[in-house]
Amino acid sequence: MINKIEFSARNLNSNAGFFLLLEHARINEIFDLIDHDLVFETKSTQKTKMNHIKTMLCGNFIGIDKLDRLKLLQSDPLVNEFAISIKEPETVSRFLGTFSYKTTQWLREIIFKLFRKLMRKSKLKSITIDIDSSEVNVEGHQEWAVKGYNPKKPGKCC
Repeated sequence: MINKIEFSARNLNSNAGFFLLLEHARINEIFDLIDHDLVFETKSTQKTKMNHIKTMLCGNFIGIDKLDRLKLLQSDPLVNEFAISIKEPETVSRFLGTFSYKTTQWLREIIFKLFRKLMRKSKLKSITIDIDSSEVNVEGHQEWAVKGYNPKKPGKCC
């Protein structure tokens, strides 16, 4: 068990409420749901799936936008406390390549199950979805950049 958390460059996730997010995932049986409902065809992928999914969740929790930045988590004590072994970005990339249409649909169903479970638990009467409609122009071929409509230049894709 962790007695003290240091806030330093080698422990980035402490600033992101990482411990609370992983505890929330554990308490709400998110990992159990994924482990039970997401099935891969090969035994080796099936065996390592939870570690890779936890790795990606960790990266998502602290805002990692490129797989290469997962290396920042490799020596983090909080990640180690949750028994997550952060692998090299290439290994995680190969894991993502094993997703077929079928496994992607299973993951989608897991997300919907989880959403319904948390909605029932919260007893909310309504939910508001806030969407940011601002655009950011980029030059070249950057990750996650897509062509879309730019109201400042009607008739041209940005």
